[in-house]
Amino acid sequence: MAATVLDVAFVVPTSGTSGIYGPSCEASGRLAVSEINDAGGILGREVRLRPVDGGRSPARVADEVDALVRSGSVGAVSGWHTSAVREQIAPRLRGRVPYVYTAVYEGGERTPGVFLTGETPAGQLLPAMRWMSREMGVKSWTIVGNDYVWPRASAGAARAYAGPVGAEIRDEIFVGLGTEDFGPVLRRIERSRSQGVLMFLLGSDAVHFNRAFTRMRLHDGCVRLSPLMDENMLLATGAANTHELYSAAGFFETLGTAHSMDFERRYVARLGPTAPAITSPGESCFEGLTLLAELTTAARSTDVPRINGVSESVAYEGPRGPVHLRDRHLVQRVYLARADGLEFDVLAEINGGA
Repeated sequence: MAATVLDVAFVVPTSGTSGIYGPSCEASGRLAVSEINDAGGILGREVRLRPVDGGRSPARVADEVDALVRSGSVGAVSGWHTSAVREQIAPRLRGRVPYVYTAVYEGGERTPGVFLTGETPAGQLLPAMRWMSREMGVKSWTIVGNDYVWPRASAGAARAYAGPVGAEIRDEIFVGLGTEDFGPVLRRIERSRSQGVLMFLLGSDAVHFNRAFTRMRLHDGCVRLSPLMDENMLLATGAANTHELYSAAGFFETLGTAHSMDFERRYVARLGPTAPAITSPGESCFEGLTLLAELTTAARSTDVPRINGVSESVAYEGPRGPVHLRDRHLVQRVYLARADGLEFDVLAEINGGA
């Protein structure tokens, strides 16, 4: 007898440095599932989420996901989690089930069966650096990141982009996950006399950095640009500590497009006014489950080879507007925003997502 339920391992952080993203991810995941099921599910099967805490050690997360897949308990994997976690999960799955990874990441993932909705440096970091060089005159940067694959690979991309956009990288500093004391880092930034800081910091680490940055008044002469700075992080940072803080992303809660406003309307109507704030990582989880539904519908199957065969034809309209797949990556518009207190002021579309 055919299965009537499709269980999805939903890997989002509920602990650790990136746990700040968890509530919004979970809420957006619930909205996606409710809308998918209202429309008849995936291939006529009700979709259910099997939560997996993606904030734990990468090996431990991968062990749990692998066990769920091997036992037949889940038929797909999706969610927002770090690249370190993805690099453990992807080879373990070996294309047995579709895996939709939703976080901003460093690019280059080629494991069969992995589909990616997150922004990559070429479409996010490069146009942001170019825009800030041209429009704001930011010509020198210090990189500050956590010490794992996404920040280090993104730093390599920034080095490659610096020359073409007329800028230079003056220093690179990497810290362990869970860092709270940024005093030595800030003193190096001060000595570098950089006009900007490229932040590749996760969750609570970025919050601690932003607060300390302001205490030293570095914001008086130095901007900050982060590819991962969401609305919850602004709230935790505090309005007094967000001066001259910029972010680039495919989605902001204040984006103001017809697609994003419709998403917010549905989110509040379904989850209520006390639901977690809408954030970019959270919306990415909605995007990932939506993409999973679109892929399986196009393939008429959850079989990875069949999905691969049709993936290039998948296109739809969601909270980020019109999007489509190219080489298993979501092609999307990207925007640059400046923090205005506890919300983002979207300044420009910097990548048209063609």
